Amino acid sequence: MLKFRQKYEHGLGTAYYRDTVRFRILDTQPIAHTTDRACEIHVFTCAKDWLNLVWTLKTFYHYSKRQYALCIHDDGTLTESDRATLQHHFPNARIIDRPSADARVFAELANYPCCLEFRKTNPLSPKVFDFASYLESDRMLLLDSDILFFAEPIELLKRIEDPNYHLNSVNGDTSSAYTVNAETVRQQCGFELIDRFNSGLGLIHKASLNLDWIEEFLGLPDAIGHFWRIEQTLYALCSSRFGTELLPPEYSVHLEGGIDSAPCRHYVGKIRHLMYSEGIRTLLQQGFLKG
Repeated sequence: MLKFRQKYEHGLGTAYYRDTVRFRILDTQPIAHTTDRACEIHVFTCAKDWLNLVWTLKTFYHYSKRQYALCIHDDGTLTESDRATLQHHFPNARIIDRPSADARVFAELANYPCCLEFRKTNPLSPKVFDFASYLESDRMLLLDSDILFFAEPIELLKRIEDPNYHLNSVNGDTSSAYTVNAETVRQQCGFELIDRFNSGLGLIHKASLNLDWIEEFLGLPDAIGHFWRIEQTLYALCSSRFGTELLPPEYSVHLEGGIDSAPCRHYVGKIRHLMYSEGIRTLLQQGFLKG
């Protein structure tokens, strides 16, 4: 009975798009030409989320018409079948297995004790250290597996591809969700912490992911707080010291309302069900799976 209630918690339509339509993405053609290293996409996935990731990536490549290089980081739960399916759909992608990443990154962090401890104990820490370690471009597109694209993300692409643009730029969150206090950062680090930084979508410059900075930030009071906020906090801190601004409002996380004319929507946990009943349904109406 509990499983039945969970399955249909958000209605029959949501269950249909999640449990039936969602799998049709696996019938689409592979994205063969992900070779452009002007920017490299880095994503972190698991056995529970990799199918959503395929939707995220295929909608981005479809509507952006870009061929950015792709690196997929396995949290350690992907099966051989999962990895084979991802490799089939993104044949030029690098898929980083967890044991290899652990060996490489642990060695790189040997002289950074706070970073090393955080990497060993926090499940989202690879989004910081592994992304930086394996990044083969100066610019990275940070992308979570709960985002769908519905049109060309013009302003995002403009910032990624403008050689004179030297800021990190991400989608705005509904509110600031950090483990540290902005006043503490101002007093101890000497810079202003940006409001509402969300680490799900945006441009990150490789130079901003500075291990000396991260080691310093992990020593701030209460830095090691809520497990999923620490990674976002570190990106916000690095970006604030490096230089950052939010993407325009149409990219921001919002819990109310629909897609409207936005190029994409970030379906965070509270509205994950809308990724299926709203997002995938809209893409079907646009003829996405026929393309």
